[in-house]
Amino acid sequence: MWVDLFTNRFFWVPLFTGMFAQLLKFVLYAIRKRRVDFRWLITTGGMPSSHSASVMALSTLVGLQEGFRSPLFGVTLYFSVIVMYDAAGLRRAAGKQASVLNRIIEELAETHTISQEHLQERLMELLGHTPMEVLAGALLGIVIGVIFS
Repeated sequence: MWVDLFTNRFFWVPLFTGMFAQLLKFVLYAIRKRRVDFRWLITTGGMPSSHSASVMALSTLVGLQEGFRSPLFGVTLYFSVIVMYDAAGLRRAAGKQASVLNRIIEELAETHTISQEHLQERLMELLGHTPMEVLAGALLGIVIGVIFS
């Protein structure tokens, strides 16, 4: 049973696809900003979406193995769409709200007494993705899924 997990490409290919997308995100940031920031290896948001890449690699593998008309492909694709919608919709909106709240706290600090602890506890702003980042992740996942099918 445990041996099967180590040889299950439906688990490993999506996992490594997500890791590859994170590495690609790190490299693209380093090129664009001309500096290395290791946080990009584990952070959410940015180009490409590693979540989108992972779920689309899984959906592609399932579709190629089981058929694109199979119930299993339908289920994996449905959940892939939910993950990608969440990345571009809900998580992106939450990131925008965090940005506004951080600015409000900074402005309040100029006129009111706010503890240094509250000023240092900034909310994470880069939570979601633009539609282009989600699309790039999805395309990366499809390509990797085809390669490893």
